[in-house]
Amino acid sequence: MADEDFEIDMDDLERRMDGAMGALRSEFASLRTGRASASMLDPVMVDAYGSKTPINQVGTVNVPEPRMVTVNIWDKALIGPAEKAIRESGLGINPQLNGTIIMLPIPELNEERRRDLTRVAAQYAENARVSVRNVRRDGMDQLKKAKNDGMSEDDHKIWSDEVQDLTDKYISSIDSALEAKQAEIMQV
Repeated sequence: MADEDFEIDMDDLERRMDGAMGALRSEFASLRTGRASASMLDPVMVDAYGSKTPINQVGTVNVPEPRMVTVNIWDKALIGPAEKAIRESGLGINPQLNGTIIMLPIPELNEERRRDLTRVAAQYAENARVSVRNVRRDGMDQLKKAKNDGMSEDDHKIWSDEVQDLTDKYISSIDSALEAKQAEIMQV
């Protein structure tokens, strides 16, 4: 296909684009859709033992029913900081204490909040697209350098098309993930 001297590391480009998709999936998982999910607490960091610690490392996160998330805090001294971290996380959930268990009732989403969440999801998707395009740009820069180092015009065209096809594939999967997430958010 192309001279081995000028082979572009497509595996590295694909791995980096996969990273952008993985980040998008985790951002989408943290968006509240009116249904309880343990992953919605992933971004919550608790001041524990002098450092910021993910909430799932100071207690057990459970989803006992569709509109309830519970966090069973292991160390009683961390109940207050965990409750404060949840309150200040921007999730819009009001924690309720029951001994060492913090209960988080998930309220029904209203229409305005659903629209806001679809805009947030669109922003997450745009950030992922920008990341994919940056990886594409890096690949094209590698190709430009290889062309200056003597890569043939035909090989340059073949590799450019391959990088563009990979980019198009990831952009398309970002768009379909966004459509699915927005449909999930708007579902009543």
